[in-house]
Amino acid sequence: MPLSDLPRDPIHPRPTVLLAGATGLVGRELLCQLLCDPEVGEVRALVRRELSAEALLGTPVGAMPGVGKLRIGVVDFERLAHHSDWFDVDWVASALGTTIRDAGSQAAFRRVDLDYPLQVMQLAHAQGARRAMLVSAVGARATSRVFYNRVKGELEDAVRDIGFEQVSVARPSLLQGERSVLRPAERLGLAFGWLMPAPYKPVAARQVAAGLLNSAKAGVPGWHVLSNTALRAMR
Repeated sequence: MPLSDLPRDPIHPRPTVLLAGATGLVGRELLCQLLCDPEVGEVRALVRRELSAEALLGTPVGAMPGVGKLRIGVVDFERLAHHSDWFDVDWVASALGTTIRDAGSQAAFRRVDLDYPLQVMQLAHAQGARRAMLVSAVGARATSRVFYNRVKGELEDAVRDIGFEQVSVARPSLLQGERSVLRPAERLGLAFGWLMPAPYKPVAARQVAAGLLNSAKAGVPGWHVLSNTALRAMR
């Protein structure tokens, strides 16, 4: 769907939001919540391939309030700078992520989980985005010995250095939600999640999305980390 000029209220402006990773578990939840929120204006979803709004949302468009605000941009994530018009937004969000198994190598994992989201953030900030929302992970730390956590931590540090007025970072544990494929380790973790300590208990994808959106809407300047425990308290 091409970009268009939705009418803006000069007295009560609503933010235009760019979302990368809308096809994932948290990304889809965040997309739906952005569309349903009357305080949010145009929502731009970056995807790799042509998708209808119904396929992206996973529900008939007639059942989704605010779907008229949605703009879907098919982009080449290897050449994001070639799609600069999509990055002229007020807020930017990244829910991009994969697994090393799906990516095929650590290098490919870094490209999806660090390089792509970082470039999305940089391009949006360069065009004036003031607030950012980032899906990270529990245990994210640039000095971690665990490769996954280290990459997430490196991304957090890099985003923090960009210079947004506000950044909201969600650090969820194992995600609960409707997956197309449930891996054995995920199935086991979800089944016995109630035995885990509070900081590591499974959290619903909708709670992660709600935490990010509520934090962004609050507009408190600075760097805001939403722990897994805090996210599990979201309604």
